[in-house]
Amino acid sequence: MSQVQLESSLSKNRITTGRSAHLLKFKEECKRFIFTQKIGFLALLVIVAVVVIAILAPVIAPYDPVTQNRDAFLSGPSSQNLMGTDDLGRDIFSRIVFGSRISLIVGFVTVIISITMGVLIGMVSGYFGGIVDMVIQRIMDAIMSIPALILALFIAALLGPAIQNVIIALVIIEIPRFARIVRGEMLRIRETNYVEASRSVGAHAFRIILKHGLPNMMAPIIVMASLAFGQTIIAEASLSFLGIGTPPPNPSWGLMLSDASRYMESAPWLVLFPGLALSVLVLAFNLLGDALRDFLDPKNSS
Repeated sequence: MSQVQLESSLSKNRITTGRSAHLLKFKEECKRFIFTQKIGFLALLVIVAVVVIAILAPVIAPYDPVTQNRDAFLSGPSSQNLMGTDDLGRDIFSRIVFGSRISLIVGFVTVIISITMGVLIGMVSGYFGGIVDMVIQRIMDAIMSIPALILALFIAALLGPAIQNVIIALVIIEIPRFARIVRGEMLRIRETNYVEASRSVGAHAFRIILKHGLPNMMAPIIVMASLAFGQTIIAEASLSFLGIGTPPPNPSWGLMLSDASRYMESAPWLVLFPGLALSVLVLAFNLLGDALRDFLDPKNSS
């Protein structure tokens, strides 16, 4: 074997060994999470179950969520309709199953966009400081000075009732929260010895931010993301409840609760089942966020 082939073989072996070590460490961390954060793991199972239900909604739901049945107005839970029907004869169970798609899509898209923009803004603000930091933080202060729900109502009402407009409103609300936390972490990281060493050898600012800043703040970002999921799901339901969120006849949980408010005494199942689904999913995300916060705390890593 030639020298070049030998070096190539050794390089491939090192890469394979490195990947195996990372995979083994990941498996060990997963086991530690399961055994040390049992409530958080249970919450994760609930979230995974809801995701599976949302993906398989056409298979799981026995009826079309928007199809009306004139012979089954406000009928209670039965073998034909597991959770009853609403005032238009639509199957509540099918609408809840399809409604999980809207909640998860709004939550996922909002959190992904908010994390991307909030982390970028926060790292730039915290690393450069000075006039850059001042301008960015004053803009964040202006957004956060307005109550979140009031701001979301204004933006959603201005843009009109649509899922994409709800996402835009929620992203504007969530970005400052991520940016503030990330800025605080970046202020700490930029003073560390390894960042000073990178500066001394002429490393570019954005290389330092991405190589040293981002990896060292992943723990708080993950925790914030899990908590933000629950917040955005509640916010979407609130906007839909008020009539400026997801437009009918889409089966949004908030819209279902709004329509059911007129029949709370005569048909309590209209409020019970959507409210229970919303509460369970939001509680699961909050419990997962608390568990991740404890799990990723360096004091508990032993």
